[in-house]
Amino acid sequence: MIRKVIIPAAGLGTRLFPATKEQPKEMLPIFSRTAHGDIMVKPVVQLVFEQVHNAGLREFCFIVGRGKRGIEDHFTPDSNCIKTLEGLGKNGQASDLGDFYEKLESSTVMWVNQPAPKGFGNAVLMAQPFVQNESCLVHAGDSCLISKDMDYLKKLIETFNRFSADAAFLVIEIENPKQYGIVEGEEIESGIIKVNSVVEKPEKPKTNWAIMAMYVFHPIIFKALEATKPGKDGEIQLTDAIQKLIEWGLKVYAVKLDKSYSHLDIGSPERYWEALELSYKQFCKRKTS
Repeated sequence: MIRKVIIPAAGLGTRLFPATKEQPKEMLPIFSRTAHGDIMVKPVVQLVFEQVHNAGLREFCFIVGRGKRGIEDHFTPDSNCIKTLEGLGKNGQASDLGDFYEKLESSTVMWVNQPAPKGFGNAVLMAQPFVQNESCLVHAGDSCLISKDMDYLKKLIETFNRFSADAAFLVIEIENPKQYGIVEGEEIESGIIKVNSVVEKPEKPKTNWAIMAMYVFHPIIFKALEATKPGKDGEIQLTDAIQKLIEWGLKVYAVKLDKSYSHLDIGSPERYWEALELSYKQFCKRKTS
Protein backbone atom coordinates (compact mmCIF):
# COMPACT_ATOMS: atom_id res chain seq x y z
CA MET A 1 0.00 0.00 0.00
CA ILE A 2 1.36 3.42 -0.99
CA ARG A 3 0.79 6.02 1.73
CA LYS A 4 3.60 8.57 1.41
CA VAL A 5 4.24 11.22 -1.23
CA ILE A 6 7.39 13.20 -1.97
CA ILE A 7 6.88 16.45 -3.90
CA PRO A 8 10.21 18.07 -4.85
CA ALA A 9 9.76 21.82 -5.35
CA ALA A 10 13.25 23.17 -4.78
CA GLY A 11 14.46 24.06 -8.28
CA LEU A 12 15.73 27.58 -8.90
CA GLY A 13 13.62 28.07 -12.03
CA THR A 14 16.35 30.12 -13.71
CA ARG A 15 14.90 29.53 -17.19
CA LEU A 16 11.85 31.50 -16.06
CA PHE A 17 13.73 34.50 -14.61
CA PRO A 18 12.92 37.21 -13.72
CA ALA A 19 9.39 35.97 -12.97
CA THR A 20 10.81 33.31 -10.63
CA LYS A 21 13.51 35.43 -9.03
CA GLU A 22 11.39 36.07 -5.92
CA GLN A 23 8.58 33.50 -6.28
CA PRO A 24 8.91 29.72 -6.69
CA LYS A 25 8.22 28.52 -10.21
CA GLU A 26 5.84 25.95 -8.69
CA MET A 27 3.63 28.87 -7.66
CA LEU A 28 3.14 30.07 -11.25
CA PRO A 29 -0.57 29.91 -12.14
CA ILE A 30 -2.36 27.79 -14.68
CA PHE A 31 -6.05 27.77 -15.60
CA SER A 32 -8.69 25.90 -13.66
CA ARG A 33 -12.38 26.24 -12.80
CA THR A 34 -14.23 26.46 -9.50
CA ALA A 35 -16.99 24.04 -8.54
CA HIS A 36 -19.41 26.94 -9.22
CA GLY A 37 -18.18 27.11 -12.82
CA ASP A 38 -16.05 30.27 -12.55
CA ILE A 39 -12.77 30.44 -14.48
CA MET A 40 -9.82 30.76 -12.12
CA VAL A 41 -6.06 30.33 -11.97
CA LYS A 42 -4.22 28.31 -9.34
CA PRO A 43 -0.55 27.43 -8.70
CA VAL A 44 0.73 24.31 -10.44
CA VAL A 45 1.86 22.83 -7.12
CA GLN A 46 -1.66 23.18 -5.71
CA LEU A 47 -3.09 21.27 -8.67
CA VAL A 48 -0.46 18.55 -8.10
CA PHE A 49 -1.38 18.28 -4.41
CA GLU A 50 -5.12 18.14 -5.15
CA GLN A 51 -4.70 15.43 -7.79
CA VAL A 52 -2.60 13.28 -5.46
CA HIS A 53 -5.05 13.84 -2.59
CA ASN A 54 -7.94 12.85 -4.87
CA ALA A 55 -6.08 9.61 -5.60
CA GLY A 56 -6.37 8.77 -1.89
CA LEU A 57 -2.94 9.65 -0.48
CA ARG A 58 -2.69 11.71 2.71
CA GLU A 59 0.98 11.92 3.83
CA PHE A 60 3.08 14.52 2.04
CA CYS A 61 6.68 15.68 2.18
CA PHE A 62 7.51 18.83 0.23
CA ILE A 63 11.17 19.45 -0.56
CA VAL A 64 11.71 23.19 -0.88
CA GLY A 65 14.78 25.36 -1.34
CA ARG A 66 16.04 28.74 -0.32
CA GLY A 67 13.50 31.43 -1.11
CA LYS A 68 10.60 28.97 -1.45
CA ARG A 69 8.69 30.22 1.59
CA GLY A 70 5.81 31.24 -0.68
CA ILE A 71 4.82 27.57 -1.10
CA GLU A 72 4.61 27.02 2.67
CA ASP A 73 2.59 30.20 3.06
CA HIS A 74 0.16 29.14 0.34
CA PHE A 75 -0.28 25.72 1.97
CA THR A 76 -1.12 27.30 5.35
CA PRO A 77 -4.93 27.61 5.76
CA ASP A 78 -6.13 31.22 6.08
CA SER A 79 -9.78 31.53 7.17
CA ASN A 80 -9.63 35.33 6.93
CA CYS A 81 -8.93 35.07 3.21
CA ILE A 82 -12.07 32.98 2.72
CA LYS A 83 -14.13 35.53 4.68
CA THR A 84 -12.73 38.35 2.55
CA LEU A 85 -13.67 36.56 -0.67
CA GLU A 86 -17.17 35.86 0.64
CA GLY A 87 -17.54 39.53 1.63
CA LEU A 88 -16.66 40.50 -1.94
CA GLY A 89 -19.28 38.13 -3.31
CA LYS A 90 -16.65 35.80 -4.78
CA ASN A 91 -18.34 32.68 -3.45
CA GLY A 92 -16.93 30.33 -6.09
CA GLN A 93 -13.36 31.26 -5.26
CA ALA A 94 -14.09 31.11 -1.52
CA SER A 95 -15.59 27.65 -1.85
CA ASP A 96 -12.68 26.36 -3.94
CA LEU A 97 -10.15 27.72 -1.45
CA GLY A 98 -12.12 26.19 1.41
CA ASP A 99 -12.03 22.82 -0.34
CA PHE A 100 -8.23 23.14 -0.73
CA TYR A 101 -7.90 23.89 3.00
CA GLU A 102 -10.08 20.89 3.90
CA LYS A 103 -7.73 18.67 1.89
CA LEU A 104 -4.78 20.13 3.78
CA GLU A 105 -6.44 19.62 7.15
CA SER A 106 -7.11 15.97 6.31
CA SER A 107 -3.44 15.46 5.41
CA THR A 108 -0.12 15.25 7.18
CA VAL A 109 2.33 17.68 5.58
CA MET A 110 6.09 17.86 6.24
CA TRP A 111 8.52 20.45 4.89
CA VAL A 112 12.20 19.70 4.21
CA ASN A 113 14.66 22.37 3.09
CA GLN A 114 17.25 21.60 0.41
CA PRO A 115 19.98 24.14 1.26
CA ALA A 116 21.66 24.02 -2.16
CA PRO A 117 20.32 23.04 -5.61
CA LYS A 118 21.94 19.62 -5.91
CA GLY A 119 19.40 18.07 -8.26
CA PHE A 120 16.06 16.28 -8.34
CA GLY A 121 17.63 13.05 -7.10
CA ASN A 122 19.19 14.75 -4.10
CA ALA A 123 15.83 16.32 -3.26
CA VAL A 124 14.19 12.89 -3.22
CA LEU A 125 17.01 11.48 -1.08
CA MET A 126 16.40 14.18 1.53
CA ALA A 127 12.91 12.74 2.10
CA GLN A 128 14.23 9.35 3.21
CA PRO A 129 13.65 10.03 6.96
CA PHE A 130 10.01 10.80 6.12
CA VAL A 131 9.52 7.68 3.99
CA GLN A 132 11.50 5.30 6.25
CA ASN A 133 11.21 1.74 4.95
CA GLU A 134 8.06 2.18 2.85
CA SER A 135 7.34 2.43 -0.83
CA CYS A 136 6.39 5.93 -1.91
CA LEU A 137 5.07 8.12 -4.69
CA VAL A 138 7.32 10.86 -6.10
CA HIS A 139 5.59 13.64 -8.04
CA ALA A 140 7.36 16.76 -9.32
CA GLY A 141 5.85 19.99 -8.03
CA ASP A 142 6.13 21.81 -11.35
CA SER A 143 4.41 19.39 -13.74
CA CYS A 144 1.29 17.27 -13.90
CA LEU A 145 -1.02 15.49 -16.30
CA ILE A 146 -4.60 16.32 -17.14
CA SER A 147 -7.18 14.12 -18.81
CA LYS A 148 -10.91 13.53 -18.78
CA ASP A 149 -10.71 10.91 -16.02
CA MET A 150 -7.65 12.20 -14.09
CA ASP A 151 -6.75 8.54 -13.37
CA TYR A 152 -3.05 8.48 -14.19
CA LEU A 153 -1.85 8.06 -10.59
CA LYS A 154 -4.17 5.09 -10.02
CA LYS A 155 -2.83 3.45 -13.19
CA LEU A 156 0.73 3.99 -11.98
CA ILE A 157 0.16 2.58 -8.49
CA GLU A 158 -1.79 -0.42 -9.82
CA THR A 159 1.09 -1.29 -12.18
CA PHE A 160 3.66 -0.99 -9.39
CA ASN A 161 1.65 -3.34 -7.18
CA ARG A 162 0.70 -5.85 -9.87
CA PHE A 163 4.29 -6.43 -11.00
CA SER A 164 5.83 -6.16 -7.49
CA ALA A 165 8.08 -3.53 -9.05
CA ASP A 166 11.06 -1.77 -7.53
CA ALA A 167 10.28 1.29 -9.64
CA ALA A 168 7.46 2.31 -11.96
CA PHE A 169 6.83 5.57 -13.76
CA LEU A 170 4.78 7.16 -16.52
CA VAL A 171 5.94 7.82 -20.07
CA ILE A 172 4.43 9.71 -22.97
CA GLU A 173 5.55 9.64 -26.60
CA ILE A 174 6.73 13.11 -27.66
CA GLU A 175 8.26 14.57 -30.81
CA ASN A 176 11.38 16.14 -29.30
CA PRO A 177 12.52 14.08 -26.29
CA LYS A 178 16.00 15.56 -25.80
CA GLN A 179 14.99 17.54 -22.69
CA TYR A 180 13.59 14.50 -20.86
CA GLY A 181 14.68 11.20 -19.43
CA ILE A 182 14.22 8.60 -22.17
CA VAL A 183 13.19 4.95 -21.82
CA GLU A 184 14.23 1.90 -23.81
CA GLY A 185 12.76 -1.51 -23.17
CA GLU A 186 10.38 -4.30 -24.13
CA GLU A 187 6.61 -3.90 -24.19
CA ILE A 188 5.56 -7.01 -22.25
CA GLU A 189 1.85 -6.27 -22.57
CA SER A 190 -0.25 -3.49 -23.99
CA GLY A 191 0.90 -0.22 -22.42
CA ILE A 192 3.53 -1.73 -20.10
CA ILE A 193 7.27 -1.55 -20.81
CA LYS A 194 9.85 -3.62 -18.92
CA VAL A 195 12.63 -1.04 -18.88
CA ASN A 196 16.14 -1.99 -19.99
CA SER A 197 17.71 1.48 -19.81
CA VAL A 198 16.97 5.10 -18.96
CA VAL A 199 19.05 8.10 -19.99
CA GLU A 200 18.65 11.72 -18.84
CA LYS A 201 18.47 14.26 -21.69
CA PRO A 202 20.35 12.22 -24.32
CA GLU A 203 21.86 13.93 -27.35
CA LYS A 204 20.63 11.09 -29.56
CA PRO A 205 17.48 9.59 -28.00
CA LYS A 206 16.94 5.91 -28.86
CA THR A 207 13.16 6.24 -28.46
CA ASN A 208 10.53 8.95 -28.14
CA TRP A 209 9.17 7.67 -24.83
CA ALA A 210 9.81 10.44 -22.33
CA ILE A 211 9.60 9.99 -18.56
CA MET A 212 7.00 12.12 -16.83
CA ALA A 213 8.18 13.14 -13.34
CA MET A 214 5.71 10.86 -11.54
CA TYR A 215 7.10 7.66 -10.03
CA VAL A 216 6.46 4.94 -7.45
CA PHE A 217 9.50 3.44 -5.71
CA HIS A 218 10.44 0.65 -3.37
CA PRO A 219 12.69 2.12 -0.62
CA ILE A 220 15.71 0.57 -2.40
CA ILE A 221 15.71 3.79 -4.46
CA PHE A 222 17.40 5.58 -1.54
CA LYS A 223 20.35 3.16 -1.65
CA ALA A 224 20.58 3.76 -5.38
CA LEU A 225 20.55 7.54 -4.85
CA GLU A 226 23.29 7.25 -2.22
CA ALA A 227 25.38 5.32 -4.75
CA THR A 228 24.73 7.79 -7.60
CA LYS A 229 27.43 10.35 -8.35
CA PRO A 230 26.62 13.88 -9.55
CA GLY A 231 26.35 14.28 -13.32
CA LYS A 232 28.11 16.75 -15.59
CA ASP A 233 25.99 19.59 -14.19
CA GLY A 234 27.01 18.74 -10.63
CA GLU A 235 23.51 17.51 -9.75
CA ILE A 236 22.29 14.07 -8.73
CA GLN A 237 19.70 12.89 -11.23
CA LEU A 238 16.87 10.56 -10.27
CA THR A 239 17.09 9.03 -13.76
CA ASP A 240 20.68 7.92 -13.05
CA ALA A 241 19.56 6.24 -9.83
CA ILE A 242 16.82 4.39 -11.74
CA GLN A 243 19.46 3.18 -14.19
CA LYS A 244 21.42 1.87 -11.21
CA LEU A 245 18.36 -0.15 -10.13
CA ILE A 246 18.32 -1.70 -13.62
CA GLU A 247 22.04 -2.49 -13.39
CA TRP A 248 21.39 -4.17 -10.04
CA GLY A 249 18.93 -6.49 -11.77
CA LEU A 250 15.84 -5.00 -10.13
CA LYS A 251 12.38 -4.66 -11.69
CA VAL A 252 11.62 -1.35 -13.41
CA TYR A 253 8.47 -0.71 -15.46
CA ALA A 254 7.08 2.17 -17.49
CA VAL A 255 3.38 2.83 -18.03
CA LYS A 256 2.60 4.26 -21.46
CA LEU A 257 -0.07 6.95 -21.63
CA ASP A 258 -1.90 7.77 -24.84
CA LYS A 259 -2.70 11.09 -26.48
CA SER A 260 -5.75 11.64 -24.27
CA TYR A 261 -3.36 12.81 -21.54
CA SER A 262 -1.91 16.32 -21.69
CA HIS A 263 1.36 17.08 -19.94
CA LEU A 264 1.58 20.43 -18.15
CA ASP A 265 5.22 21.35 -17.61
CA ILE A 266 6.39 24.85 -16.68
CA GLY A 267 10.14 24.22 -16.88
CA SER A 268 10.78 26.81 -19.60
CA PRO A 269 8.95 29.82 -21.09
CA GLU A 270 7.84 27.75 -24.09
CA ARG A 271 6.54 24.90 -21.93
CA TYR A 272 4.81 27.32 -19.60
CA TRP A 273 2.97 28.86 -22.53
CA GLU A 274 1.90 25.35 -23.63
CA ALA A 275 0.73 24.59 -20.07
CA LEU A 276 -1.41 27.73 -20.05
CA GLU A 277 -2.90 26.87 -23.42
CA LEU A 278 -3.59 23.21 -22.52
CA SER A 279 -5.08 24.03 -19.13
CA TYR A 280 -7.33 26.69 -20.67
CA LYS A 281 -8.58 24.23 -23.29
CA GLN A 282 -9.16 21.54 -20.65
CA PHE A 283 -10.87 23.58 -17.96
CA CYS A 284 -12.23 26.70 -19.63
CA LYS A 285 -12.67 26.80 -23.39
CA ARG A 286 -14.80 23.67 -23.69
CA LYS A 287 -17.22 24.96 -21.06
CA THR A 288 -17.54 28.52 -22.35
CA SER A 289 -18.11 27.67 -25.99
